[in-house]
Amino acid sequence: MKPFPFFFFFFFFFFLSILPFSSSSCSPHSCQLQDPCSSADDCAAGLNCGNCPASGMAGPSCIRAQAVEPTSIVKGLPFNRYTWLVTHNSFSILGEPSYTGVQRVTFYNQDDTVANQLRNGVRGLMLDMYDFDGDVWLCHSFQGQCYNFTAFEPAINTLKEVESFLSANPTEIVTIIIEDYVHAPMGLSKLFTSADLVKYWYPVSEMPTNGKDWPSVTDMVAKNRRLLVFTSDASKEASEGIAYQWKYLLENEPGDPGIVPGTCPNRKESQALNSRYASLFLQNYFPTIPVENEACKENSVGLAQMVDACYKAAGNQMPNFLAVNFYMRSDGRGVFDIQDRINGLALCGCSIISSCQAGAPMGVCKNTGASNRTPAVNGNIYSGYIQLSGSILKSYSGFRAIKLFIMLQLLQLLL
Repeated sequence: MKPFPFFFFFFFFFFLSILPFSSSSCSPHSCQLQDPCSSADDCAAGLNCGNCPASGMAGPSCIRAQAVEPTSIVKGLPFNRYTWLVTHNSFSILGEPSYTGVQRVTFYNQDDTVANQLRNGVRGLMLDMYDFDGDVWLCHSFQGQCYNFTAFEPAINTLKEVESFLSANPTEIVTIIIEDYVHAPMGLSKLFTSADLVKYWYPVSEMPTNGKDWPSVTDMVAKNRRLLVFTSDASKEASEGIAYQWKYLLENEPGDPGIVPGTCPNRKESQALNSRYASLFLQNYFPTIPVENEACKENSVGLAQMVDACYKAAGNQMPNFLAVNFYMRSDGRGVFDIQDRINGLALCGCSIISSCQAGAPMGVCKNTGASNRTPAVNGNIYSGYIQLSGSILKSYSGFRAIKLFIMLQLLQLLL
């Protein structure tokens, strides 16, 4: 056997230097928030392994990946007192296979399935619905027309995921906000009936107007009115009994106009944010053109700053819905932590929901321990899968993945 050349050892040790050995610093499923990691299996419950070079992260670490259930800590308040996480274009998922046989040409806004979004604590879905191929489809398109290269899937597929979740979780409430391009007579009514969702329907006739409180979450669950559906088509309220979105929701401008630091303009269809016209406030925070690798930064510092700006613009009203792209991506705590902080301030006057105490006066908070560890709360962290659709190399930066590939090729040549 001939001896290995010196440069083999050089490349071998260089190869070792680029591999993440962080998993050896903690046993599987025990790494805490912001601990280095090499895969999701390293991280404790409620965490995922992610990276955010856009925020200056040097490598993957354990980041928040699931929401704390606010109603399990502060119970029985009106629905409009809580803040819920919403995914923008929930169906527009990276890696989603084509159902039309044609390569899709469109933008993507999420990288996790709708079922997993719900398991991880998302409680609002933004869905674009169109007439297409003799049915109602989810489509990310333009000019009100769905094409085979912008279509995702029949809408009933996603609605069946919602039904499965509501059936398996009898105390949960889900909101669906439809960008509505369906013109088929009774098209949406037939769709929701086919998906077996009508049994959860919150009737539009009983939705509060003029800024009045919604019923308590306890009452909504007891009556099984656990699905709120809003449409952008005003005519559907009279014809199909589907609530017209801007009659019941205030909303800031989506896209680039809605992410300008220090400003929070209302969407043109919405009443002024400080009008108290409606008791639900939807805050959008996502750019017009989604960029996956920038979302981790947007969902961290940028979103926190915009919540403050919109709170002031809305006359000191906290948002009830936070709508974002790529909800799982952050530089550590992300949208889940921001949601926790909004709920803490709004529900009990504490800096975070985990500090709230049942029955305590407003502002009387408990100490929840070190801020850099995985949240420990009396309430429920949603159980289920923490899953990202796509490559197993997502926890690496692109540069590190390229280096790894090159080194593997070099080692093959040397051996």
